[in-house]
Amino acid sequence: MATTIAVFDSGFGGLTVLRELLPLVPGAQYLYLGDSARLPYGSKSQATIARYAVESARFLVARGAQHLVIACNTASALAMPEIKQAVDVPVTGVIEPVVSAAHQSHPSAQVLVLATSATVHSHAYRLHCAARNLNATEKACPLLVPLVEEGWIDHPVTRDVLRIYLREALAVCAPKAVLLGCTHYPLIAPAIESGLRDLGCHADIIDSAKATATAVARSVAQRSPPSDARPAAFQCFATDSVEKFERLGSQFLGRPVGQVQLVDLGG
Repeated sequence: MATTIAVFDSGFGGLTVLRELLPLVPGAQYLYLGDSARLPYGSKSQATIARYAVESARFLVARGAQHLVIACNTASALAMPEIKQAVDVPVTGVIEPVVSAAHQSHPSAQVLVLATSATVHSHAYRLHCAARNLNATEKACPLLVPLVEEGWIDHPVTRDVLRIYLREALAVCAPKAVLLGCTHYPLIAPAIESGLRDLGCHADIIDSAKATATAVARSVAQRSPPSDARPAAFQCFATDSVEKFERLGSQFLGRPVGQVQLVDLGG
């Protein structure tokens, strides 16, 4: 019987994690939930974020999820204890895997975390990095998410904005690794790498989507027998704007998301 893996985010960005997971755990059944009616999570209180995340987690477990992936940096930063207490399946967030990957590649190094303002203000990456003896500089990049969602992946404006953020960050640190602390950012990883090189920085880029998918695949392999050779199947749910989800989601997933089912998780 195929393993069911559920991926949750407040919007579309977590589809980059699903994109990396699909080839790593072939034959699995995937569920994806974007809580688009209640985003952005970053503007909410910790209690509200935890309540939203727990409701989403319970919805996915009720649908048969055997492993839950919290592909939302805000929920991973502020609601992991509540989520783990609310469900009886393994839960993986997006922060620990990317920090662990950075530690394995560059122990005790200076690292730069690029993230949204909400994630930076939570200081979750700084705390996780400190626990791994990594010295983290966190840089908020609030304009990048709307630019990615506009589809401006390789656009002069996006490159100019990136250059400003990177120049400001590199003025205060000399990182050995750059952590992509937002699941939107893998789509602009080539532009980030190019911007770093233009500014004389040759740090490694640690992709949070790839790091999280690798951690989930390892966990699933330890708990479940190998899946058969059938291609992975997935079903997407959204709490609002399914037409927008279908349009933007395909960009993040790298393939059509198919028909998205509208669900109501309450207020």
